[in-house]
Amino acid sequence: MPVENKHFRTIWEEKGGRIFILDQTRLPFHEVTKELKTLDDACRAIADMEVRGAGLIGVTAGYGMYIAGREAAERMTATDTFAFNRYINEAGGKLRSTRPTAVNLAYAVDRQLLAISCCERVEDKVAALHQVAKDIHEADTDCCKRIGENGLTIIKMALANKGGKEPLNIMTHCNAGALAFSAYGSATAPIYAADAEGIDVHVWVSETRPRNQGGLTAWEMRKYRIPHTVIADNEAGHLMQHGMVDLIIVGTDRTTRTGDVANKIGTYLKAVAAKDNGVPFFVALPSTTFDWNLRDGMDIPIEQRNPGEVRYVTGMTKDEWSVDTVCLYDEKSPCANYAFDVTPARLVTGLITERGVCDANEEAILRLFPERRIEK
Repeated sequence: MPVENKHFRTIWEEKGGRIFILDQTRLPFHEVTKELKTLDDACRAIADMEVRGAGLIGVTAGYGMYIAGREAAERMTATDTFAFNRYINEAGGKLRSTRPTAVNLAYAVDRQLLAISCCERVEDKVAALHQVAKDIHEADTDCCKRIGENGLTIIKMALANKGGKEPLNIMTHCNAGALAFSAYGSATAPIYAADAEGIDVHVWVSETRPRNQGGLTAWEMRKYRIPHTVIADNEAGHLMQHGMVDLIIVGTDRTTRTGDVANKIGTYLKAVAAKDNGVPFFVALPSTTFDWNLRDGMDIPIEQRNPGEVRYVTGMTKDEWSVDTVCLYDEKSPCANYAFDVTPARLVTGLITERGVCDANEEAILRLFPERRIEK
C-alpha cells in the first residue's frame, strides 16, 4: 500500500485546532487549500463538493461539529449547557441537510451528539467533540487500508481467472479514491495494494458526468503513477462486450442491510452491462456506509442537485490555459440532475469491507457484522 496520501492530504488539523481541506472543486487544474473556520464553512464545503466522497464527508462533518462546539463555547457562558446542546443539535441538522444521500455524514453527527450527552461542562463537551472528530478521521483511514488488503484477494482471483496475463483491466466509476476519504480510498484501495505487490493493473476511468469526478480519479492515478485511461461514460458497455474489462470496483454512499447500493449516477447502468457480459462487479465500502435501518434501496433518498451542473461544464481553455465555464445547452431546455442511482443487490458480485468480502445479501452481510442482527 502507498504511504497515506503521500502526494496530497484531503483534510487535516494544524496547530491550534485549525482545520484545512483540499478544495476538490479546483482539481485537477489547481491544488488549493482552504481553512474551515466556521460551521457554515464546513456546511458549504460539503454542499458545494469542495470535499466529497462518503468517507471524507463523514470526516468533515465530524470536524464541522467540533468547529460548531468552539463557536457555541465562545457565544455563551461556560455553565449554559442547555444553550450549548441546542446549538450543537441545530449544527447537526444543518450538516445533515447538505448531502442527504451520504449516510456517513449522519453517522458522524450522531456520534458527536452522543459524545456530548456524556459530558456535563461546556469545556468537556468541546473536548469530546474534538476527540471524536479525530477518532472518526483515524478510523476512516484504518478502514480503507483494510479494505485494500481484503480487496487484493479479489484482484488476485481476477488475475488468476485470466490465466495470470497482465495487465488486469479494472473499471471504476466516479471517485471512490483517496480523495474521497482521508487516505487510500475504498474502490482504489485494492488497486493501490495490488500495485504495491507488483501486480500490473490498468484502470478504466469513467468520466462520470455531470461533475466529472473521473477527472479526480485520473488526477489521483497520475499522482501514484498507475496506468489509466479516461473514457466517456457511454463507452463502458462497449469495452465489456469486447473483453477489455476484467473487473469493476466502485464505491457507495449508502448501502442497505440487504446489499442494495446507492452510488454516483451511472453506476446502475455499469452494473447491468457487467451482468450481461459476465464481468465481476464489486462494491468497496467501510461499515459506516451501511444503513442498517434500511432493507430496500428504493427507500434511499436521492439527492437532486442544481441543474446548472448539467447545463454548464468547467475546463481548461486550449489556447489561454485558463479555467473557464461554458454553457452546453439552450437555456430554454430543462435539465435534470439526480446525483445518485441504486444498484440492486442481485447485480452486485460482492461487497469488500474492512472485515472481509461477502456476497451482497443480508445473511452474508450479517455474518461479517453479527452485532447488527435484529432479534425477532
